[in-house]
Amino acid sequence: MTAARIVIVVAAARNGVIGRDGDMPWRLPTDLKHFKALTLGRPVVMGRKTWQSIGRPLPGRPNIVITRDETVAPDGAERVGSLEDGLKLAGETAASLGVDEVFVIGGGQVYRDAMSFADIIHMTVVEADLDGDTVFPAIDALMFEKVSEVSPPRGEKDSHGVVFTTWQRRTGSGSLEL
Repeated sequence: MTAARIVIVVAAARNGVIGRDGDMPWRLPTDLKHFKALTLGRPVVMGRKTWQSIGRPLPGRPNIVITRDETVAPDGAERVGSLEDGLKLAGETAASLGVDEVFVIGGGQVYRDAMSFADIIHMTVVEADLDGDTVFPAIDALMFEKVSEVSPPRGEKDSHGVVFTTWQRRTGSGSLEL
């Protein structure tokens, strides 16, 4: 059991696209700063493909990589065999650090599986419809309610405008505990 809130953090185009060919189909320094501010000092859980696309451990955060391939030994991260094991380890790590959140940071399949566990979703909506091969699942408005929406100024190096949204699990909608 973990007392830490399970938080999904994702950037998605208006049409749900989150990736193309193992990368993000945009350049958004404004969102990267937002992502860092949310996750710094807290455990991050990700799938193998996301780990490989980042190419290194995210500094200042315990990195946990989900893969069933036991030959994968992610340098600078812990390897686990399932999302449940990753969330359990992240919760234990969060408790040892004295923080109350763990972050699920991708990719597509991990996000789909994590929706049933998530307490909060921080979604950056990229103000464009883009082509891609990986999408974020639709947020069920019966399970989650939008509690915040902020449109920051577009940074001069941003390829698109963004809207930062926060969704919270509705009371009584049945978050799973590990």
